[in-house]
Amino acid sequence: MVSYTLKKQENEDYCLLNEDGNIVSFNDIMTRVGEQRVIALYGGMGKGKTTLIKSICKELGVTDAVNSPTFAIVNVYDLPTTDNKNIIGNDAHTIYHFDCYRLKNIIEAIDLGAEEYIYSGQYCFIEWPEIIESILPPKIATITIELLPEGDRKIILEGE
Repeated sequence: MVSYTLKKQENEDYCLLNEDGNIVSFNDIMTRVGEQRVIALYGGMGKGKTTLIKSICKELGVTDAVNSPTFAIVNVYDLPTTDNKNIIGNDAHTIYHFDCYRLKNIIEAIDLGAEEYIYSGQYCFIEWPEIIESILPPKIATITIELLPEGDRKIILEGE
């Protein structure tokens, strides 16, 4: 388990601080995730799940607009690659971004083909994963986001 602080800066961007309070790249999270491709994000409404995913995607070089797929359920973003490797040196070339908040049950997820995305070998960021936990692989990375008193967020990464 490792924790970070997500801090809003004056220019409305966000920075990531490690446990020592030093600014680190959002790619640090992806490096720690290692070979895990499924990252489940836990945290209540407005805690910063989409904001964190946007920041990670930006540093990974995604040029698509990264938005919460609340109504679409899943968004697809292309990762730039050179020599078939992305910026952190592996072969993932796509990010699937799920928001399961509006799913009524696991059947809806299965009907939209969630398992094909999840087991594709590509990155899958899953907001509100509780409803689909039964179809997730046994080994995943989890991120829990908690609101801190001053408005920053505590990010807890497990399963790396």
